[in-house]
Amino acid sequence: MGEEVSMTETEITAMKPHFVLVHGISGGAWCWYKIRCLMENSGHKVSCIDLKGAGIDQSDVNSVLSFNDYNKPLMDFMSALPDTEKVILVGHSAGGLSVTQATHKFANKIRLAVYVAATMLKLGFLTDQDVKDGVPDLSQFGDVYELGFGLGPEQPPTSAIVKKEFQRKIIYQMSPQEDSTLATMLLRPGPMLALQSAQFTEEPEFADNVPRIYIKTRHDNVVKPDQQDAMIKRWPPSQVHVLDSDHSPFFSAPFLLFGLLVQVAASAEYN
Repeated sequence: MGEEVSMTETEITAMKPHFVLVHGISGGAWCWYKIRCLMENSGHKVSCIDLKGAGIDQSDVNSVLSFNDYNKPLMDFMSALPDTEKVILVGHSAGGLSVTQATHKFANKIRLAVYVAATMLKLGFLTDQDVKDGVPDLSQFGDVYELGFGLGPEQPPTSAIVKKEFQRKIIYQMSPQEDSTLATMLLRPGPMLALQSAQFTEEPEFADNVPRIYIKTRHDNVVKPDQQDAMIKRWPPSQVHVLDSDHSPFFSAPFLLFGLLVQVAASAEYN
C-alpha cells in the first residue's frame, strides 16, 4: 500500500494562489472587504494595497503629482516579494494602470493580471486614443467633480472626487445601499494629475509575458462598456468575462466576482 501523506493547513494554503488587489481612484484597500472575506474564508492568501494618498495612507493627495509616486506602494510590495513567489494581480478601474506598470517591471512575479472594469492600456496615456478609451467621461451626469488645486488656482487640478450626491447614481447604482453609504464615508479625492501622467515606455515587451484577463461590467457608468471593448480590442487579453454589474462588482456582485477570480486563478495554474 502507498504511504499516506497528510498536509498541514499551512502547506495547503501555500499551494493556493496569492491574490493582490488594487483599488481604483478615490478608493482604498477597504473596497475589497467582501472579496477579502470570501477569499480568506476559503483559504486563499490575499493582500489589499492602499496606494499613496488613498485608504489609510496618510499622504496629502494634492502632493502626489506623478504616477510613479502614486503607485509606489504597489511597486514596493512587488519588489519585496520573494523571487520564487508569483501573485495574481487584480486591478479595479484606474487600478488597471497600477497593474500594467507592475507587469512592465515585475513580469516574473505575476502569474496573471486581472482587469476588473479597469483601464487596460499597454503604454498608459500616450495618445489621444488612449485618453478616449481609458479616461471616464461623466459629462452626461453634469458637473460631478469636486476638484483640488494643490499647485494653485491658476494651475491644472491635482485631485478630483465625484461629489457625494452623484456617487451612488454613477458608481454604485446596483450595489447594496449600505455599501454605497460606506463608500460615501470613505472615498477620498484621487490624484488626477498623477494618473494623467501614467506612461509606461521603458520595458513594454515584458508586459506581454504576463497573461491578462479582462472582466467587463455590463452596466458600468464610469468605464463604459464601449471603452472596455475598445481597450480589449487594442490589447487583447487571453480571456474576457462579463458580469451583470455596475462599476463596483466587489459590492454589487461579490460572489460572482469571487467565483470568477478563483476560476481564472485555477486555469492559470495549469497553463
